[in-house]
Amino acid sequence: MTTKQSHPKALYTLFATEMWERFSYYGMRALLTLYLTAELVNGGFGLGREESLAIYGIFTGLVYLTPILGGWVADKFLGKRKTVYIGGMVMAVGQFLLAASAFLANSLDPATRLFLFNFGLGVLIIGNGFFKPNISTIVGDFYDDNDPRKDSAFNIFYMGINLGAILGPFIAGTLGEKVFWGWGYFAAGVGMIIGVLWMKAREASLEDKGLPPGVTGDQVLQGKDWMQIIMYALGLIIGTLLIMTVWHILPDSVTKIITIVGFIAGIGGLGYIIFKGTNGADEWSRMVVILVLAFFNIAFWAGFEQAGGTFNLFAKDNTDRMIGNWEIPASFFQNINPFAILILAPLFSVMWLKLDKMKLNPRTPVKFALGLFLGALAFFIMIQASNLAATGVKVSPMWLVVVYIVLTLGELMLSPIGLSMITKLAPTKLVSVVMGLWMASFAAGNYFAAMLESILHKFDLPLYPFLMWVMIGSGVILLLLSPLLNKAMKGIH
Repeated sequence: MTTKQSHPKALYTLFATEMWERFSYYGMRALLTLYLTAELVNGGFGLGREESLAIYGIFTGLVYLTPILGGWVADKFLGKRKTVYIGGMVMAVGQFLLAASAFLANSLDPATRLFLFNFGLGVLIIGNGFFKPNISTIVGDFYDDNDPRKDSAFNIFYMGINLGAILGPFIAGTLGEKVFWGWGYFAAGVGMIIGVLWMKAREASLEDKGLPPGVTGDQVLQGKDWMQIIMYALGLIIGTLLIMTVWHILPDSVTKIITIVGFIAGIGGLGYIIFKGTNGADEWSRMVVILVLAFFNIAFWAGFEQAGGTFNLFAKDNTDRMIGNWEIPASFFQNINPFAILILAPLFSVMWLKLDKMKLNPRTPVKFALGLFLGALAFFIMIQASNLAATGVKVSPMWLVVVYIVLTLGELMLSPIGLSMITKLAPTKLVSVVMGLWMASFAAGNYFAAMLESILHKFDLPLYPFLMWVMIGSGVILLLLSPLLNKAMKGIH
């Protein structure tokens, strides 16, 4: 057992596993809109800005929606550990499919190539759903709800996320942008395989955490468990292919109806699971807090996720990227946020512990409000950069650097705190499902991030000022609600 002063070895096992998964994801994400908008002669798809942002929005939205399914499967059937392995293996296949869409560009007709690309995205979406919520909740399993180390542990875990987010755009992004798109995606797939192998090699450090329901005692998974993992992974890949094949041949009117019915059924199913699994006034009170904060989380991420969309295109089209004779790859700007997190996350981790000892640690709703205000400040700065670029000049890269750093300060007020909050407030038997619900708020934020520009354009509203005022308003409302939310948390800090 660990002492109260130290973190368990498992934290660093999970830290590195998540680091490689994020290497894979952010390496792919840094290339996505650039690959889609690149001309056909340069190996891309030659899509327009609006169409590429729509694909980006649907992908990043669904990436955060499928964790509801992955969390339910872990809680009900497989346990978190098996589900993480399944997700990692499936995501590696998804990256290799994206690589194939680039390597086979001259061998496939455009329609088949686009189908292969979309198949890769679909496999990544379902794999992420199995991986993402469960690795975070295994971290939470090692700490009591009011253990002051818990927020600190999630800040350390968050550093792993962002170390991977640095390495991904640097390695996969550079290979994709400067060598060939396919090598970027191939590197992302290799990174995911390394993550799975690392967790397997260090599995004993997980002790008795993340095992299937009803299984107890410190142990590692055996041969029959791995057969089940492989069968599930193959089933998910084949199932994704079948769904996409059928979807491809259905009329648009039918797919729209299926989408609406599926969305309603998904929300209804999630509501039923939470309703059946939540018992007593305290659990329901805490669940209300989670739902309220999830709503405000959407507002922050609708702004933050401009990073892979409009900010990425701003870096490519409106930013002076020349240093002497060398042009900075546009994907490199994706590294500013994770670099800032690596520097700032340890400081935040220490700061929360110090403030806790001084009885000055802000409650979770106040931290969220501060994060929203910092997000608003970032978009105020981005408005100035955008106005300058509108005059026809290419702006200094320092504009984006400052915007990313201020957004990172806001992110550190929300994201690791939100992960920690779910493991504290959710009913014990529903932790992974509720983590999936929390990820669904990221899904909505990601979708709005990509779609807002085209929606606001119809009403002649500028994107960045709109996001600034949404964040200011959300922060003010959350501050006003914080006394009620603190009371509703029923003793959880």
